[in-house]
Amino acid sequence: MTSLFTAQAVLAAGASLRVADVSPDSLLLTASEIDKAWTPHTRAVIAVHLYGQPCQLDQIADLCRQRGAVLIQDACQAHGARFRGLPLTHFSPYCAYSFYPTKNLGALGDGGAVATSDPEIASRLRLLRDGGRQGDQISRMPGLNARLDEMQACYLRAFLPYLPSWNARRRVIAEHYRNVLKGTATPLLHFDENSVNHLAVVRTARRDAFRRHLASYGVQTGIHYPVPIHLHPGFSPYTSFAEEPRVASRAAMEILSLPAAPHVSDQMAAAVLRAISEFAR
Repeated sequence: MTSLFTAQAVLAAGASLRVADVSPDSLLLTASEIDKAWTPHTRAVIAVHLYGQPCQLDQIADLCRQRGAVLIQDACQAHGARFRGLPLTHFSPYCAYSFYPTKNLGALGDGGAVATSDPEIASRLRLLRDGGRQGDQISRMPGLNARLDEMQACYLRAFLPYLPSWNARRRVIAEHYRNVLKGTATPLLHFDENSVNHLAVVRTARRDAFRRHLASYGVQTGIHYPVPIHLHPGFSPYTSFAEEPRVASRAAMEILSLPAAPHVSDQMAAAVLRAISEFAR
């Protein structure tokens, strides 16, 4: 359960994909599912902190350490998240963020960053992002042209101080939804104190009808994500799994993201909930 670009990064590195299923409660990768999918060829694990909820990083990091694999964190929806009070880089030195405009910390266009606690990795990343250069015109290693545009960086620096309050507002909106939807046929997906609530996602077997109903009330929704990685035709020649990821396959047909950005007012959230209640009746 992730963006297709998580998988594209694996293929771009010249590796193949080994897909594990996710937890039915959180739709997150777990150590037990990683263990099922593990092979003698496994060299790295990508843990996706879906919807702003970090995976069980202590267990996953321990498993990777025991088996000599690299742990990479896809935190593209988890800006500002911590796990049990610790920064994500405490658990692995590779933590990737996206600055796409819809993220918790977004720029005006595409962009991203890697956070690391390792100075040597940071130095290598600086080389990689700028064609192997060190502020000159000499390439010291094969690299990319992946510099963040100065204008995007300018806006991100201005937005960054607001990230904690924006994340807090996302939690308030999600709590509104959770309190009303608890015990109904359209429950909100699990989140806990570690989450930065990038999205407020419900699950329902009547998703298409539910989505049309909300649209008739002027409520915009999204699906994140409609197709799990193992069902993308472009990945199938390079993808394997120990057993079919049935949890992810079913979830992809049921999930629906409700409006949950910081600009959503209490009144707007109440209007969404009234529309949901009308559908339930």
